[in-house]
Amino acid sequence: MVSMGVNFAPRRSGVFDLVEEIGELKRARNAVILAHNYQVPAIQDIADYVGDSLGLSYKAAETDAEVILFCGVHFMAETAKIINPAKRVLLPDLDAGCSLSESCPPEKLAAFLERHRDKDYYVIAYINCSAGVKALSDVICTSGNAEKIVAAAPRDRNILFVPDQNLGAWVIERTGRQMDLWQGNCYVHVEFTARSIGRIHEQFPNAPVVAHPECPFAVRLLADEVCSTEKMVSYCRQSPAHDIIIVTEAGMLHRLRKEVPGKNFIPGPTDHCACAECRFMKMNTLEKAHAALLNMAPEITLDEGLRKRAEAPILRMLELSR
Repeated sequence: MVSMGVNFAPRRSGVFDLVEEIGELKRARNAVILAHNYQVPAIQDIADYVGDSLGLSYKAAETDAEVILFCGVHFMAETAKIINPAKRVLLPDLDAGCSLSESCPPEKLAAFLERHRDKDYYVIAYINCSAGVKALSDVICTSGNAEKIVAAAPRDRNILFVPDQNLGAWVIERTGRQMDLWQGNCYVHVEFTARSIGRIHEQFPNAPVVAHPECPFAVRLLADEVCSTEKMVSYCRQSPAHDIIIVTEAGMLHRLRKEVPGKNFIPGPTDHCACAECRFMKMNTLEKAHAALLNMAPEITLDEGLRKRAEAPILRMLELSR
């Protein structure tokens, strides 16, 4: 797989050299570089594809790449491995976790389901969870298809929605289906408040507010559109507004500015800062991406039994989403 004609000895002296070397390594390793919407601009700019975690994993499946460098967080790289078992999956920083995923450890969910066996829960898991939690679930959903997946859930079963309580609450509002909600959240999105978003809207009164459904209820109430990151791109492209307030992790603004030029995207502030950044997403750097391709590590591996159990609810989601 490694091209013997390429000298991998580090020779970089600046960002341009580093980007050039990453390109050489990518070609030598027959790799595809995926970057989540929340990655730093430099990472997004070297990626073959930028998007959400599930969409990126399927993009990788469509390529003949043997190696996936997933610039995101741990559960996303796991998802890529679940969907692409024959490909090697690398994550630039193995410590890039996720507060939402970590709020629902698989052993804790398993114990909860055992204690409440009488509830006969139909478990719907948001894609932002570990492989272990996926393996315990009946079906997976994304923020983009959660309404459809919940609406299709069996009417004779109690629903447990994990791990994001805000997304779950939003889906209840949209579908009218009652669900029990796991008490987890994304630490970035819950920092947005009605007060902070109200203040920025006073400065830009004609700007629509576009918010992610992981935001708290009070923030969603102020939004003109509540949607997934992928839907944000199409909404902003179609909106006649010049100024648009974006209420999600700040990395999303780089993609919007590249794909929807000519508009003014305003980062939704929190009560503490002008924009919200995920410390886990920002752990990946060009240097770490280079090192991952150079050393073919850190690599994501999964027990095949666990992988198959985690894949089943993803395939079920695809069936229901048709």
